[in-house]
Amino acid sequence: MCSVSIAKNGALIFCKEINDGFTHAENLHLFVEEALKESNLSVNDLSAVAVSKGPGSYTGLRIGVSAAKGLAYALKIPLVSVDTLQIMSHAATKLHPENALYCPMIDARRMEVYTALYDQELKRMTPVEALIVDEETIGKFASDSKIYFFGDGMPKCKGLLQTLPNAGFIDNIVPSAKDMCALSYKKFTENIFEDVAYFEPFYLKDFLILKKKNEL
Repeated sequence: MCSVSIAKNGALIFCKEINDGFTHAENLHLFVEEALKESNLSVNDLSAVAVSKGPGSYTGLRIGVSAAKGLAYALKIPLVSVDTLQIMSHAATKLHPENALYCPMIDARRMEVYTALYDQELKRMTPVEALIVDEETIGKFASDSKIYFFGDGMPKCKGLLQTLPNAGFIDNIVPSAKDMCALSYKKFTENIFEDVAYFEPFYLKDFLILKKKNEL
């Protein structure tokens, strides 16, 4: 998801996004320009820049964080980072606001997902991890509370997860800049900023370049 939004005091003003594969390099800066134009703003009107910090696609995170750092440095404004899984959970709690647990799942290939559990207040209840979902690991989701599963990694795990009596499923939740507004504004008001020079995305797993099997 390549997604850009403009917000004022935590409220969404404009959002431009596309979910069409790895298109950040082609679209991100164009989306920033369009978002500012449609909001009748210039870059000098910005008070801070917020970015989704991961986990997620190595390439998407790298491009997004580099763009955010560049803007923050050039404009001398704060840089705010927001947990990608928390962003997705925020979207889920708006659809199902109840005393439940929320489990975002980002596809990490094969049966592996980037995931964690959050409560209704978006407090993280378990560490962020790269989890291989199988008959053994779904036991960690055993709970008396309802657990909603969502994200692009959820469909491939649904067959196993739906054996849990407490499982619920939410379709079409992706990391979107429109769901960052309230979360990033809270950090802004609390002066929770990143060091523009040293901030790095949260990749969770190391980036590896492997040779094709026929080249080994």
